Amino acid sequence: MRKDFLPFTRPQVTEEDIRQVEAVLRSGWLTNGPRNVEFEEAVCKYVGNRSAVCLTSETAAMHLLTKIFDLKPGDEVITPSLTWVSMINMVALSGAVPVFAEVDRDTLMVTPETVAAKITPRTKLIVPVHYAGAPCDIDGIRKVAGAIPVVEDAAHALGASYKGRKIGGGDTTCLFSFHAIKNITTAEGGMVVSNDEKLISDFRRWKFHGIVVDAFDRENRGRAPQAEVSFPGFKYNLSDIQAALGASQLSRIDRINAKRRELAMLYRELLADIEEIKPLADPSGYDFEHAWHLFIVRVVSPKLDRDAFMKALKAENIGTGLHFRCAHLQKYYRETMGCRPGMLPATEFNSDHICSLPLFPDMTGDDVADVAAAIKKVLA
Repeated sequence: MRKDFLPFTRPQVTEEDIRQVEAVLRSGWLTNGPRNVEFEEAVCKYVGNRSAVCLTSETAAMHLLTKIFDLKPGDEVITPSLTWVSMINMVALSGAVPVFAEVDRDTLMVTPETVAAKITPRTKLIVPVHYAGAPCDIDGIRKVAGAIPVVEDAAHALGASYKGRKIGGGDTTCLFSFHAIKNITTAEGGMVVSNDEKLISDFRRWKFHGIVVDAFDRENRGRAPQAEVSFPGFKYNLSDIQAALGASQLSRIDRINAKRRELAMLYRELLADIEEIKPLADPSGYDFEHAWHLFIVRVVSPKLDRDAFMKALKAENIGTGLHFRCAHLQKYYRETMGCRPGMLPATEFNSDHICSLPLFPDMTGDDVADVAAAIKKVLA
């Protein structure tokens, strides 16, 4: 057994990250300001898109999405069940109906075919998820969507590419998360990236009380000093403290992802001969680059289930994660939507068997070897 506990993840914060945050603390401008602008522009340059808006979380972006697309009772939003519940909860809170598309059994992502099967005249929005760092077939999904808007949940996918373009680049609208477990972090935070200037303008108004300009605009951009409320909005603006951390981390995202990829390939090598452990498959049919946000396996041992497996690894000083239990079988959606087991077989199988192994850039090859040895021990 390891002497020290290996967590499922740990954010990488460097001395330069700390210096950048310290500079904001000494600047006298702590809230939404110049570092937000810097961070937005840096992400746009990195992914290859035109505009971005920093927000307090990706969940905030999802909430605003329901307002901007004016979701109402009876409207439907197609998204997977095997994801974090943020988008699903925001749709439900709007009065609209989350419609759960099945995932591919081995990539855990929705496909053009599973999305097409759920489209009805009431479909108002489609939100596919790039899962674990791999990109889904977004061109195929947009093709079957036709005129229905598609907004990509790219919480796991900063730095991933699809058919030679970065996720978030080109003629797309993407939502990113910078939560503490993500490939880069602002502690809590999110961003919408799009080349749709009207959409971006809507996000800016909704994020700050329905006011077109904020304090930084008035102070530094020559905007009218008397801000007016154009409609009742929210307060989802990110602080410059957080944006400075995000911009600093973004400067090394390719190195971070390269280290994650190196560790993931070592996992694949060391786990290849363990029949009870099934890693996810790579997407097929298109060129892609994986961001390796998570290294997920399915536990298919006849001797112990996934939960017992995770408990046994913890006893070996190995932390794990679960990403995710399917949403449609959680209490609220069972009771309000009548969801029942058997609706989404591939989703439900994976919900019962998936486990996220430790993966973060400060890990070593010896750490991966310790995880593999512990897995063999608990399965023996």
